[in-house]
Amino acid sequence: MTSEPTTTKPSGLLNFALDFGPLLIFFLGSRFGHSDTDPVQGPLAGTAAFMVAIVVAMIVSKWKIGRISPMMKMSAVFVIGFGALTLWFRDFGFIQHKATAVYLLFAAIILIGWLRSKPALKYLLEQAYDGLSEQGWLKLSLSWGIFFLVLAGLNEAMIPLLTSDQYITVKTFGLPALTFLFAMANIPMLLRHGLNLGDETKDGGTPGL
Repeated sequence: MTSEPTTTKPSGLLNFALDFGPLLIFFLGSRFGHSDTDPVQGPLAGTAAFMVAIVVAMIVSKWKIGRISPMMKMSAVFVIGFGALTLWFRDFGFIQHKATAVYLLFAAIILIGWLRSKPALKYLLEQAYDGLSEQGWLKLSLSWGIFFLVLAGLNEAMIPLLTSDQYITVKTFGLPALTFLFAMANIPMLLRHGLNLGDETKDGGTPGL
């Protein structure tokens, strides 16, 4: 008789580390790898560090929680795939446009599910919001689907306007802050549709970047 694999409820600090730790490593790798003679070296060092960090995050998630969320898996595929292209061609543009591709993919999955009255976000986050009704999940899906489209447009607008260092800084701190504020703005709506704040969110309270 085989037993079902068990999962552990992660702490808020662990959630934060898994979600934003790889981005912070990306920022630090870019800063410490900076070279005055080779302007591409910093972003390339950050990209390599980012790839390693996302793999470590998945290992830690599997070890400490017992699973890897679908959102993290999808993000890792893009980070490693576009990261490899970045290192091979020595073109930071690959990692910049990777973010746009991720945002558009998430938007497509979420909005197609919403159009079919199937809240894909519920499965991507593995029911992170305890007690949320099906109608609440659908409204949340529409909200995040549109937000991801906005992030995709914003990311593409930043690429020609910002230097590599400026882009990395905004990507590491500005976009996560914007995402957090957007998630908080959804809380009143979620409470009206059954969200239970008595328990911490189980995983990925805000969709990953």
